[in-house]
Amino acid sequence: MPHKSALPDPAAFAHVSEWVFDLDNTLYPRQTDLFSQIDMKMTAYVRELLNLDHDAARGIQKKYYREHGTTLKGLMLHHGIDPNDFLEKVHDIDYSWVKPDPSLSAAIKALPGRKFIFTNGDTPHAERTAQALGILDHFDDIFDIVAADLMPKPAPETYDRFLSKHGVHKDKAAMFEDLPRNLLAPHALGMRTVLIVPNNLDVVLDEVWEHEGKDGKHIDHITDDLATFLSRVVS
Repeated sequence: MPHKSALPDPAAFAHVSEWVFDLDNTLYPRQTDLFSQIDMKMTAYVRELLNLDHDAARGIQKKYYREHGTTLKGLMLHHGIDPNDFLEKVHDIDYSWVKPDPSLSAAIKALPGRKFIFTNGDTPHAERTAQALGILDHFDDIFDIVAADLMPKPAPETYDRFLSKHGVHKDKAAMFEDLPRNLLAPHALGMRTVLIVPNNLDVVLDEVWEHEGKDGKHIDHITDDLATFLSRVVS
């Protein structure tokens, strides 16, 4: 697999006209204090719901995340929660930490074809985040957890639902993600896959297992600088 700083050969993306981006820790860097806020809100939600202390609540939260793709899915299956209540509460965060990214905006705008955000979060969160980054207007649509019928990535049927809903040609598509396991299904479908990794090696990863498979054959490219990577693709 290429070194994380390696830039792509534009020819590898010459066929791509459908650009699909995960949101959190992909379109903005992991060190941005955004998803960490959501993470804390989820812990608080579980703590209050189940009347647990912080450590026990966090253990349940991460167990459900690993086993079901999202904490939300686990809470729905095991505790019958209202997904709308959960989504509203965990996305009640401060977006001022997200700063405009002119380089990323220019790079995404220059991509030929259609562009989508494909997230396990909800559309309001994706819209607020993309607006703060200055990139919202470049996307044709957002496919969120609600559109996925609350079935999160990495479930293969969720990718099928996305492709069908938007008429995306899988053999002309590229998927950008920060979680290796969420690139397994796109690779199996024939999509080009790009893994986004932290650009600061000192970043402490909350869950080491999240990055299991980062050296897998299902990952075509890896980068720690999305804007530069995309600029190279269309150069």
